[in-house]
Amino acid sequence: MSQIRTFLTGAATMVAALAAIVTLTGARTPARHETFDEITVGRINIVEPDGTKRIILSNKAQFPGDFLQGKEGARPDRRDVAGMLFVNEEGTENGGLIQKGSIGADGTIASGLSLTFDRFRQDQAMQLLNNDNASQQITGIRINDVPNFQTTSMDDFARFREEAGKLPQAQQQAYWTKLSEQGRLNKNRIWLGNTGDKGSALQLKDAQGGIRMLLLVSADGKAEIRMLDEQGKVSKSITPTSKD
Repeated sequence: MSQIRTFLTGAATMVAALAAIVTLTGARTPARHETFDEITVGRINIVEPDGTKRIILSNKAQFPGDFLQGKEGARPDRRDVAGMLFVNEEGTENGGLIQKGSIGADGTIASGLSLTFDRFRQDQAMQLLNNDNASQQITGIRINDVPNFQTTSMDDFARFREEAGKLPQAQQQAYWTKLSEQGRLNKNRIWLGNTGDKGSALQLKDAQGGIRMLLLVSADGKAEIRMLDEQGKVSKSITPTSKD
């Protein structure tokens, strides 16, 4: 009996010692490294050790909303795309790659791809896009001026739209113009891409989004540089046959 008691006492001591070691060292299950030739999934969340989502790859059915400081918001306008979202360290959306492409029973095309880079806690500062639908085909790069999130937050944009919607139609443009002059709105500053008449163009714009210089090459190869005033009127045009 004394031998059994001694054995049990020793076993209990060993278990207690092992428990203490695990507690003190924070021992964890060793990291697993798996190798696959191919996997089939609907969605993959790449996360940090604390669970913060950093990259989300998803099909259309499971595509997420938007993320702001760790909270996901509803985005019903994203229900027709698949792709990838980038999320920064604080859990805020940082850009993404989305794509879709289909043709309806009536032959109507609805196709597009967009790669975007967001300003911190803000909207798109740069976008590479291709859009193809019944009315137009656009391929280009947009570079935008986006206000600091402390000047205009994403919640502010939603509030602006709500406030503008409550105004009479005749007053809405003045409302948006005032916000623009205050630097509260996004403004496209550079556009490089194709044109509706199969030409190519580089638009350089001022802080209010007005085109001030336009480099054009038409579908038949004619090149032109246009300089415009604040009202959008051409103040000077340079072509290969210009005298000065």
